[in-house]
Amino acid sequence: MKVTLLQIDKTTEPYLNEGITIYLNRLKNYTSFDITTINVPKTVRMRPEKEQKSEECKLIQKTIKDNDFVVLLDEAGKNLDSVEFSKFLSQKIMQNVKNLVFIIGGPYGFDEWLYNRANYKLSLSKMTFSHQMVRLFFVEQLYRAYTISKGEKYHHI
Repeated sequence: MKVTLLQIDKTTEPYLNEGITIYLNRLKNYTSFDITTINVPKTVRMRPEKEQKSEECKLIQKTIKDNDFVVLLDEAGKNLDSVEFSKFLSQKIMQNVKNLVFIIGGPYGFDEWLYNRANYKLSLSKMTFSHQMVRLFFVEQLYRAYTISKGEKYHHI
């Protein structure tokens, strides 16, 4: 199964990039994982919230495929603990999901079309984090989930 993290705009904070790189290197031992960045023109950021979400959605639509299993990382999504997330990934493997795509939206979340297109909505926390921080938290949790499924000692229960 190929896993992709689709994110709006690049990660600009060096300390976050460093952390993300650490987990990207670790994940190579477990799965095919890519981060795809969709760059939104700066002129879009001057528009009203609804228009920004619409423009981001159009760019995301060009990236995802009909057969992708799409998971929105969204504050209103289902809360899973790390073990449950590991089981979620294992289920997708057993269901022969070929492409599992996790999407982090822009600053205002997602357009309604994406909410309807999504196969699943996942929340990483009830707290609100910056979109850039969520990237690091997500790749760490993905790594943790794979170590849990392999019975490795990274995750302490």
